[in-house]
Amino acid sequence: MINECYYDQYDKKETLRFDSKVVHGAQGCDPITGAVSFPIFQTATFRHRAFGISTGYDYSRLQNPTRQELERTMAILEGGLSAFAFTSGQAANMALFGMLKRGDHVILSDDIYGGTFRIGQEIFTERVGCDFEYVDVSYIQRLEAAIRPETRMIFIETPTNPMMKIADIQAISKIAKSHGILLAVDNTFLTPYFQKPLELGADIVMHSGTKYLCGHNDVVAGIAVVTTQELADHFTMQIKSRGNGLAPMDSWLILRGLKTLCLRMERQSDNAGKVAQWLRQHPKVKKVYYAGFEDHKDYAVSRRQASGFGGMISVELDSKETAMSLLGNVKMILFAESLGGTETLITYPLTQTHESIPADIREKLGINERFVRLSIGIEHVEDIINDLAQAMEQAQ
Repeated sequence: MINECYYDQYDKKETLRFDSKVVHGAQGCDPITGAVSFPIFQTATFRHRAFGISTGYDYSRLQNPTRQELERTMAILEGGLSAFAFTSGQAANMALFGMLKRGDHVILSDDIYGGTFRIGQEIFTERVGCDFEYVDVSYIQRLEAAIRPETRMIFIETPTNPMMKIADIQAISKIAKSHGILLAVDNTFLTPYFQKPLELGADIVMHSGTKYLCGHNDVVAGIAVVTTQELADHFTMQIKSRGNGLAPMDSWLILRGLKTLCLRMERQSDNAGKVAQWLRQHPKVKKVYYAGFEDHKDYAVSRRQASGFGGMISVELDSKETAMSLLGNVKMILFAESLGGTETLITYPLTQTHESIPADIREKLGINERFVRLSIGIEHVEDIINDLAQAMEQAQ
């Protein structure tokens, strides 16, 4: 008889710290074979032992053991009741907004990922008949003023993408609960290692699992974590009906990536702090957007609700020419869309991540032709700084 897995013997929620939970996951190992690396159940269907007797798995569109291990792990890490793994972050958002009906009003962060803006406007506003309103929720009074009788949901990013605005999750949660409104928080930038929105009062946590959770730029995925059975039933129906559950191989890759989440987040956050300070002193840099600066408007909120500042930095340069030089002349740093991987990436939001945002809104936020976004990786920080320096020096 094989030895029992660690989690067959101990209550992981009570006995383990976060750093151990990410390594060992939900079951910890395969309870049947004892395999330390949880198996990839690459199957579409499952055999029934007899009529009316199921193993608990019937068809992988609804549930698969590998995806279930990832989902249970994410529920543990975020402190939720249930979690759901989708084929992309946008698929997860589509499932979230799928609970809306015609006439529902949704308040969102004014500075938000372009893909979320696109599905909000082109699908749920124009086709479904919902009303998506974008508000600077870093100012609580503006949020309160936007609430209507038909407001169904508040959806926030914190820090926001790409301007690094901070929203006070606990304060917003109190307002939402007083009005019977759902609060969903996109926790992609900080992950549950640095920030736990459910503990601060949120109802739902969303992730682009492609980013820090995976951490290696080799999977596209989305995660939703919920606090109630009613919400769990909604997301279960979304996966069952839409067929947008994450595939077994992709689920396994994220499980593997999660094992080093703490190490990566610490290194990336430490590197980002040093790079942000260096950028602030550079003569070709006009402004640096970074949540870890002590003079950031909501630095105190960050310190209260998060244990780290993450690896994201946005920069306004002195000219478009400097921006183009930076994008075109980096050597180790990669000019590529996305974030959160081991490699440092530089992105041009104007034509990449935020192309879907109307020009007037982009300009108001500060997303202009001089603006770039950096996702700091785990390389040696001096190599990151030296690459940025040589690339900017080539600007005329």
